[in-house]
Amino acid sequence: MGGAVVDDAPPGVKAPDGGWGWAVLVGCFVITGFSYAFPKAVSVFFKELIREFGVGYSDTAWISSILLAMLYGTGPLCSVLVNRFGCRPVMMVGGLFASLGMILASFATSIIHIYLCAGVITGLGLALNFQPSLIMLNRYFSEKRPLANGLAAAGSPVALCCLSPLGQILQYHYGWRGGFLILGGMLLNCCACGALMRPLLPPKKPLELEESGRLLDFSVFRDRGFVIYTVAASIMVLGLFVPPVFVVSYAKHLQYEDTKSALLLTILGFVDMFARPLSGLVAGTKWVRPRAVYLFSFAMIFNGCTDLIGSQATDYVGLVVFCIFFGMSYGMVGALQFEVLMAIVGTEKFSSAIGLVLLMEAIAVLVGPPGAGRLLDATHSYMYVFLLAGCEVTLSAIVLALGNFFCITKKQEDQEAKMEMAVTASEKEGLNRAVEAEDDEEEPRERENGKMKAGEEAMTVKETGEGGDETQL
Repeated sequence: MGGAVVDDAPPGVKAPDGGWGWAVLVGCFVITGFSYAFPKAVSVFFKELIREFGVGYSDTAWISSILLAMLYGTGPLCSVLVNRFGCRPVMMVGGLFASLGMILASFATSIIHIYLCAGVITGLGLALNFQPSLIMLNRYFSEKRPLANGLAAAGSPVALCCLSPLGQILQYHYGWRGGFLILGGMLLNCCACGALMRPLLPPKKPLELEESGRLLDFSVFRDRGFVIYTVAASIMVLGLFVPPVFVVSYAKHLQYEDTKSALLLTILGFVDMFARPLSGLVAGTKWVRPRAVYLFSFAMIFNGCTDLIGSQATDYVGLVVFCIFFGMSYGMVGALQFEVLMAIVGTEKFSSAIGLVLLMEAIAVLVGPPGAGRLLDATHSYMYVFLLAGCEVTLSAIVLALGNFFCITKKQEDQEAKMEMAVTASEKEGLNRAVEAEDDEEEPRERENGKMKAGEEAMTVKETGEGGDETQL
């Protein structure tokens, strides 16, 4: 995902679709991995945090929610900073913030401190890294953009496969405080990735851009497709991130050891890392690309049904099967969501549209996992948590598919009808003008012909008159 970072590159710059773009892709791959794996990977520390501070599941779930909310909700801030300073310096400062937050969280004395440090500071740092990296990737790739986005999105499951077991090992050997400290040091790699984001041209903005200082274009709300997408995406994220956050705790609740429980996230991430680039390849084909919204709807229904069925798992094998299918559907959703948004609003308004979408989603992300944690505290059953998540994601798929079918298709038909009417009217007008022109051309001819006929008649009369006189003589 990304934020509302305005593309300040001068118009007319052609994306190289390669070259240094592959280095940018590597940096975006790493940044994406840190940005989306961290909110899930920290869930392996939840049990220790519950023991340390005497809190409930809903309290610890706020850590992941705040991380995701900062990642989603800081689009306008990233927009201003990137337009003012450029992508590279913003990302390098963001790497320092991300590292500092985890280091400070290792000294926390209450759960509130962890909210502020690991949630707000680290979340802001990751947002300042991820959102500009997405814009840089889109600057460097055009024709190969679906594949590039799919490969970059694969950074999330790859990092999850590594960070989840690593977090478990760090917790076992050094405790949660030592684990937070080491993870904070690892986040300094974001600064190195930021250094890879070389601008295509010197970051000199045109005069009109400096004067306008563009942030967000709210005119996208006039687009039916954008409104439907925003509503559907906001419903989706209520439940999309719940299973990865709670699946490890689910396994521990079934009395499986910690290492075996953490392996579930590794399995999920392993499947996810192949699903994302494959989905990007499929979405880039000529037949699928115009219909990507329906493929996206299918991915959401697939994900929601996986949650509903996975809620009935009662042993480790059932959870493994759930993680396999969840990884497939989750990877499809991650690879397709921004391709679909760009197809709906177009390249020009994409920066503003993605920022507004993420602002709406940030509220849902902030509510989703804690709400599921509160439900877990009330029922003491993970079944209801997964059922709720599945219903929310499935509902979002229905909203997107039906809204697109009935509203967007109808809108296109109306536009086509208007175009046909306009063409018909213009054709009629053209015919009328042609007839008028022919009439205008015929009038002088008739006048000339009338004059010629009148002259001939006069000559005939004159000749006849003269002949009559001669006859009389």
